[in-house]
Amino acid sequence: MTLRSWFLSVLVAWAGCAAAADVQVAVAANMAAPMRKIAADFARTSGHTAVVALGSTGKFHAQIRSGAPFEVLLAADEATPARLEQEGLAVPGTRFTYAIGRLALWSADAALVDTGGRILRQPPHGKLAIADPRLAPYGAAAVQALANLGVLAAWQAQMAQGENIGQAYQFAASGAAPLGFVALAQVMSDGRITRGSAWIVPAPLHAPLRQDAVLLRPGQARPAAIALLAYLKSDAARAILRGYGYEFPSQQ
Repeated sequence: MTLRSWFLSVLVAWAGCAAAADVQVAVAANMAAPMRKIAADFARTSGHTAVVALGSTGKFHAQIRSGAPFEVLLAADEATPARLEQEGLAVPGTRFTYAIGRLALWSADAALVDTGGRILRQPPHGKLAIADPRLAPYGAAAVQALANLGVLAAWQAQMAQGENIGQAYQFAASGAAPLGFVALAQVMSDGRITRGSAWIVPAPLHAPLRQDAVLLRPGQARPAAIALLAYLKSDAARAILRGYGYEFPSQQ
């Protein structure tokens, strides 16, 4: 290698390091497990670092309206990113559905939940964990499913509400609630249920859990934020998400 070519290679490497940056990402709690893999692969392929905050979509909406410096939102619904766009807090034209989630009835007890969800039609014994339906789309989907099954009134008094789907899962995982409505991604990895017993709630029982991503105003001039949104559309990101039970719009 000549001195000139060595110098150019060092310059290119230095420029790549200089371009690497952090991106502040607000991520719906149902995405906790896949986001760890996505963030790691994104860092490996782009050099950028996704700094992730997990929580309920409704709470993130309030925080962004109050000036939280998030650059990207990965929501658990499609309504919140659209609302942020209408409010002038998200960059128009950057919103897209990065995944369609699935709801599951789950128990840490491997023998409790049957594959048809018939346990919901039995008299309740113990608590049923759900995410707060006012803040979390998965909680709203759980209430819709119970209503469509005709058992909402029977379970209403037994509900243990978590602020987000992460807390609902913790209630069920700890045994504080024998049953819980969780995101399938919380109990699935590599296409299989990893622990306990689960019933994947049929999609017609609730509104589609279309999860949209959007570039927020603080990220509009940030290459790392734009790169993360591009990565979420890649085959690599979709392969990770598919392993956790997520689906994708047919037109994308």
